[in-house]
Amino acid sequence: MKILVTGGAGFIGSNFIRVVLGSGKGYSVVNFDKLTYAGNLANLESIADNPRYSFIKGDICDAAAVEAAMQGCDAVVHFAAESHVDRSIYEPAASIETNVKGTFILLQVARKQNISRFLHISTDEVYGDIEPGKFADENSPIQPSSPYSSSKASSDLLVKSYVRTYCFPALITRSSNNYGPYQFPEKFLPLMITNALDNKALPIYGDGKQERDWLHVEDNCKGVLAVLERGKIGEVYNLGGSDIVENLTIARQLLRLVGKPETLLSYVKDRPGHDRRYALKCDKVERELGWKPLITLEDGLRKTIDWYRTNTAWMAGVRGGD
Repeated sequence: MKILVTGGAGFIGSNFIRVVLGSGKGYSVVNFDKLTYAGNLANLESIADNPRYSFIKGDICDAAAVEAAMQGCDAVVHFAAESHVDRSIYEPAASIETNVKGTFILLQVARKQNISRFLHISTDEVYGDIEPGKFADENSPIQPSSPYSSSKASSDLLVKSYVRTYCFPALITRSSNNYGPYQFPEKFLPLMITNALDNKALPIYGDGKQERDWLHVEDNCKGVLAVLERGKIGEVYNLGGSDIVENLTIARQLLRLVGKPETLLSYVKDRPGHDRRYALKCDKVERELGWKPLITLEDGLRKTIDWYRTNTAWMAGVRGGD
């Protein structure tokens, strides 16, 4: 199977490509990425010379470029997105353009080329705030709070409409907060880790009691591959880590792991519309596909801290804009 991976130079996309090429199943991958600020080919240096891997620079909003890149592919895994909530709040146009229009163009081209499986990567943020003690399953209402999550909810609905109207062979995964190696340091955990290692303040929004469900990126990528291979067409699959922790608690935990004082914690004004709690119910994917997360939060945090500690050259390149 030849897979077109959109956004494959980003954090989750690059980890997914490594999982696919290392699966021992002979898959080949075409990485289609615009290389915006969060796309980094250094994330894929270890497999750049693999004969089953190729890279094409392009924009998912460019129909001609998408059509050329998709030629000869059997499946599409669509990671490409403007994914930072803060950026979507202050500059929402990019989220709408990429996440909605880009998904529409991919769907149109994939229909034209008779792609056999189209996996759309979404987020738990489409469910919005989840009340304490409750969990969102795949049938929970969509109640996005930010321009980012609204754009992802919109693209989810587009995908589902293509399944219903055109019998299009699409599936959707909704993952909880991913963390791990190669994550751009604007996101919460890499920002906390790298600031702590550099003895810089760790900015905590509001009271820090927002709860998030943490999933190591390797577990997520294995779940995505399981859905691609064995998921039922038209279905949505939640992929969560079952590690729901307050932001302040996890910041304190990583400070302990790196041996730095809690005086580095710095409370800042909360962002507009900030969801308090995300929590996924993932019984369906375990029951139907046999997937469940294997990396505990503590082990994953240790591995992630060690990665950032030893990959200073990568970090310097990212911060320097190279």
